[in-house]
This record gives sequence, C-alpha cells and structure tokens, in this order.
Amino acid sequence: MRIGESQVRVEDDRLLRGGGRYTADHKADGEARMVILRAPLAAGRILELDISDARDMPGIIDIITHADLKQEGIGPILPVIKHPAPDGGEMYAPEFMPLAGERVMHVGEPVAAIIAESLAEAEAALEAIILDIDEEPSVCDCLDAIKPDAPKIWPEKPDNRVFLFEQGDSAKVEDAFSKAAHIVEERFRITRITAVAMEPRAALASYDADTERFRLVHGAQSAHRQQAPMAAILGVKPDQLQLVVADTGGGFGMKNAPYAEYMLSLIAARRTGRTIRWIATRLESFMADAQARDQVADAALALDADGNFIGLRVKTVAGLGAYMGPMSGHPPTMNVGSLSGVYRTPAIHVSVTGVHTNTMYTAPYRGAGRPEATYVIERLIDIAARKLGRDRADIRRQNMITAEQMPYDTGFVFTYDSGNFPAVLDRTLELSDWAGFEDRRAEAKARGKLRGIGISCPIEIAGGPFNGPAPEFARIELTTDGKATAFIGSVDSGQGHQTVFRQMICQQLDISPEDVTIISGDSDRVSKGTGSFGSRSMGAAGTAINTTVLDISEQLKPKASEMLETHVADINFSDGTFRVTGTDRMVRLIDVLQEQATPIDAESFVGADNATFPNGCHICEVEIDPDTGDMEMKSYIVVDDVGTVINPLLLKGQIHGGVAQGAGQALMENIHYDPDSGQLISASFMDYGMPRADTFSEIEVEALSVPTKVNPLGVKGAGEAGTVGALPACVSAVCDAIDVDHMDMPTTPERVWRALQGKA
Repeated sequence: MRIGESQVRVEDDRLLRGGGRYTADHKADGEARMVILRAPLAAGRILELDISDARDMPGIIDIITHADLKQEGIGPILPVIKHPAPDGGEMYAPEFMPLAGERVMHVGEPVAAIIAESLAEAEAALEAIILDIDEEPSVCDCLDAIKPDAPKIWPEKPDNRVFLFEQGDSAKVEDAFSKAAHIVEERFRITRITAVAMEPRAALASYDADTERFRLVHGAQSAHRQQAPMAAILGVKPDQLQLVVADTGGGFGMKNAPYAEYMLSLIAARRTGRTIRWIATRLESFMADAQARDQVADAALALDADGNFIGLRVKTVAGLGAYMGPMSGHPPTMNVGSLSGVYRTPAIHVSVTGVHTNTMYTAPYRGAGRPEATYVIERLIDIAARKLGRDRADIRRQNMITAEQMPYDTGFVFTYDSGNFPAVLDRTLELSDWAGFEDRRAEAKARGKLRGIGISCPIEIAGGPFNGPAPEFARIELTTDGKATAFIGSVDSGQGHQTVFRQMICQQLDISPEDVTIISGDSDRVSKGTGSFGSRSMGAAGTAINTTVLDISEQLKPKASEMLETHVADINFSDGTFRVTGTDRMVRLIDVLQEQATPIDAESFVGADNATFPNGCHICEVEIDPDTGDMEMKSYIVVDDVGTVINPLLLKGQIHGGVAQGAGQALMENIHYDPDSGQLISASFMDYGMPRADTFSEIEVEALSVPTKVNPLGVKGAGEAGTVGALPACVSAVCDAIDVDHMDMPTTPERVWRALQGKA
C-alpha cells in the first residue's frame, strides 16, 4: 500500500458483512432503557408536569425532570462560539439545560427522561405523564423573527437578535458601488436542513461509583473534543469521563458536540447505578438532531464597465434556533471568507445577524458555512453574466486569481497559498463539452425537454486554524519484529481512515498492511485528539503520523549508523529505509528494529500553522419536463484541486458523497416548520425529500492537484469539497434550463412548474 494508489477500503469487508459495531451493537449486563418526553408545542409555559402515576408503573426505575438536574449539580450546555450583541455588548445566551424548566422553546425539546427495565415499559410510562403547557405565540422563520411585531422568544430579551458579526471594509465597499457601471442584487434563501445520518444518535452510558468515573459509548466525530464540555456539564473533571466512539454511521458535523440525551443517559447511570441505553427514533432525529444552514442573504455585486468585480456586499440573517447550541455561531460567521471565492474582488463587506427562532438549534453540516458563502457569490456571478450578456465561464475566468499571483491575499479573511484556478476551470469546461452545450439544448428541445447547464467554482478553507491551532495526535508503537500499532486522535465516521492511515504508515515504514493496527475513538486508549471535521483528518492526522515516523527514524538512526558503519549525520531516512548520503549503502528500518532489544515508540500532537484551500469546478447538466417540472440530471463533472491525493478511489467516494448531499439540499431537502403552529411538518421520510441513487447521473471526478506547502504531505482536504460546489451548480443548471435569473432552493418539481407557469 503506497500513497497515491487506489486502494479498496479495508473497512468495507467487515462493515458490508454486518460486522460493524455501532452504538446499538454494544451490550452490557443489566441494561436499562431510557426514553425522552418531548415538548409537543413550539412555545409555551409549563403549567403542570405530573409524573406520579408514571413513576408507579411496572418496570420504572427513575424519571428525571429539570428539578432533578439542579439537585444533581448539572450545568448548562454552553456555546463555544460567541460574537458581540447587536448593541456591541455581550452576546445573550439563554440557559440551555438538558431538560426544559419553566418553558418549552421548540417542538421536540426534552422535558423528562424515563428510565425503565424495558423499552416497552418506558414508553408506557411516557404516555402516563401529564404535561400541561400554556401555548404561546411562536416564530420559526428567521426573517419573521426580526419583524417589529414578532413574538419575543425570550421574554427577558428586547428582541430576537442574538449577535451582529461584521467582516470587511464597509466604506471601501460603498465607494466601489458608487463607481460601479453595473450592480446585480438578489436575495438568496439557503434552506434549513438536517444531516439525516444513516445511524440515528444513540448512547450507552455507565457509572462506576468506586472510581467515580463515567463511560459513554456513542457515535461521534471525536473521542476528545466533547470530553471537557461534557465533564463540565456533569460537574466532574475530564478524566472522570471515558468517551468511546463506536462505529459511526455518518456524522457530517451533526455528531460533533454534546447533546442533552447523552448528558441525561450519564446522569441516569449515576442516579440508578445501571447501564443506560438510549436510541433515537427517526422522528426524534428529525426533531432533535442539530439542524443546519437556515440563512437569508441580501447580496450585491458591483462590476466596472469591463465586467471586473470591484465590490461585494452581503447582509445575512441566520436562524440559530431557540438556544445557542455549542457550535450554532460557527457556520454563519467563521467561514464567510469563502464569499471572496476564487476571484479578485478588492472590496468586500459582510454583516451577519444571528436570530433566535422556535426551532431546534443549528450546527455545522458538511461544509459549515462554505456552501452558503459559495452559493451566494456563484449565484451572483451567474446573474451578472445574464445581465451583461456574458458567458458564465468567461466572466469567471476574467476575474479569477491566477497561479502566478499565488500566494494571494484576498483582502477579506483568506490568503490562498497555492492553486491554479483557471486551469481547473478550463479542464472542467473541456470534460463537460461546455462549448457544445447549445447543440444538446436544441436536441432536448426537439424532444419537448428543457435542458440547462450549471457551473460553480468553489473554494473552501480546510484543516487549519479557524480560531487557533488545530493539532492532531498520533502515537506509533513498533515491535522489534516490525509490527506497528498507531493510536490516532481523529476518528472515522465513514471516511476510510483505516485505509489511508495504513497506506501512509506502510509506505513511510515500509511494512506490510497486515502488520499495521489503527486504534482510535477511545479517550482512555488514545491520550489526546481533536477529531474529524472541517476536511482536516488527512492534513492534521497525516501530519501527526508523518512527524511521529520522523521521530522514530531519529531514534533509530544511531543503530542504523552502527549497522552502516558511518556517522549519524550522514544518514537520511525515507520510505522505511536508512541511506548513507551520496552512496548506495542502505538498511531497512525493519532490519534495524530487529537489532533493537526493546520495542520503540513515539508520539506527536501537532498542527499546521495555516489552513489549506481545496478548490474546484463543478458543471451540472439537467433536463426538465415543462409539463410536470420533473428534473433529470444528465451529467455531473467535478475537477478538484485537493493537493496530494493519498487514495484516488477514496477521493472519488468523498466527492460523490459531498455532491449527493449538496444536490439533495439544492433539489429537494427542506426542514419545514408550520409558520402558524411551529410544528415540524417535515418530520419523516414521507415529508422530507432525500436524494436516491436514481437522482444522479454518473458523477465524473478528476483531480488537478497543486500540492500545498502548508503540511508535509501536500494535502488540502476533500471531505466537504463536493458539497460546497454542488449547491450553486445544481441551482445554476435549473435556472438555465427554465431561463430565469434565480429561484430559491429546493428546486422541487412543483416549484419549477410554478416558475414556468409564471413565465407563461
């Protein structure tokens, strides 16, 4: 196994044969089951919560309410990201406890936890609890929430605005707009969606009274990132909480922070002395998994007479939910740098107003702000091209940053270290036969179909310091017979870490794949770590592995120099071999190990000084039936620069999955709350549209790599690249097919049909 080779995932045989051990597959003696009583209304004051009858029912072990949390010394779930309030003061963050207290704030909010001997007994007791709520007005739309007459979600707060975040030079932007020959403006609604992970959230919690230690098995994106905040909620030290990450059936950002149910399972374990099992139903997943996106952006692009971009102004309202979740403040603000795109735009300013709504709180979801920002700039460019009568690809090329300009400071958050954006664009145009599209459009028209082609040129920040250094951990233990055990801080939720990390170690140590064991996802066995998110695992964990291997080589150089009868300073090491500089004399690392009396080990916890910037181009073709609005994807081409490609096969899988999730949002996905009652309408697969295999054409992926120098591997990250480009590319294709400037997501058949009727 070597870097750059396509290798089938070593995980697949076990998982496809049913050998995966997800949270629900972990068992313990004497388990009890937990179910959650949830708020049936979007807003209201709790008048009565009577658990007396339920507590006396057969099999009931315990029922936990908000009052019990206070007695247990449980603290609130705290936001990680904070921004200034609109008045410049401290951001208001309402107390967010695992169970509702005096009021309920959204449909699905936990109100009580029932623990019983069996699931059936717990569910029966749940039905016996009397919950009386005095319903209050609710508001679920972020624009409605900032209207003067909007219901006040938190009575102690004068309005629903949470924070005001600004970036850029507003005076410079206004000057650019005053000089513009052309200005294009549009309002873009970026729909609220949910991750819909294949595996629902689940927990298996226990407590050892003798050691005063908790243990939680759950599906997550890190075994360490959640440890300190969860311990703080419990009122204990981090080392009193062991987190075990089981096989995880999809995370996408949604499984990367503490949840109320995890805390309740741990609290119940301490109170009862039992192991507590909780598994979300799919209905609960729709109601109580962190949701995402939910932004409305009023955006304007200023151009000079020649079509050069001279200014960009964006005013965004972001729906955060009723509470500030741990990461709710991140997506709408921390990745606004993607608004600059791959283009030279000398003046940019963005303001983001975060608002409370009577909905589930938001969190990062594959792309975490980059898809939203990319969608805004790419759709604006399409509209500008229509207004100026320009080819959409040509106007992009005209304004692109060139390879010769690298490194390039955008003047707005990001400084790009490397890339060849025009080459990526031109290769995608070639693969898609952009020049021949009008012939395909005419052929489709002859069949009574409307054919459209869409384009986007995304760039994203990955792997690096969003708020500061983002190190990752690797420890490698080597036996004298050449067997390696690697302890890695980053965990896998479907990416293929076992495969790519093994490829790295096999090449760098020159050992066989069967001699490599990868261990991750256990805070007791792996001493530290950061986790898997932000397209960071290969860049961060790969760098840690590389650093650890170099440490091992340094430890072995004295022995190698003895074997080669030369000075240590004359020895260099690469790909598992020690060589004498300037000669053909060499010795393999495995042979040096055999001369060792004892095993050897090394570890590192390192991070890059800067982020990386994966970039690409997406071109999508669709055909629409004008009688029904039904859409068929005919072609999807992606050319990506993700830096060094470790495993081309896995890269394609990551891009395919990302495109599927981005296209799903663009074409059909939508979390919809009833505007009058606040009820979640799209709370099942009957009502929440999801893409299927037959939604897509073949997705063609090609890499055009410009390795970065930010990390020793040259990798830029690939996990979110497909999603970032897919939203604008798909909407671009639909708009081109029906010949309109813009239509909002999701572009469902009904919406497309209505748009066509409006034109008629």
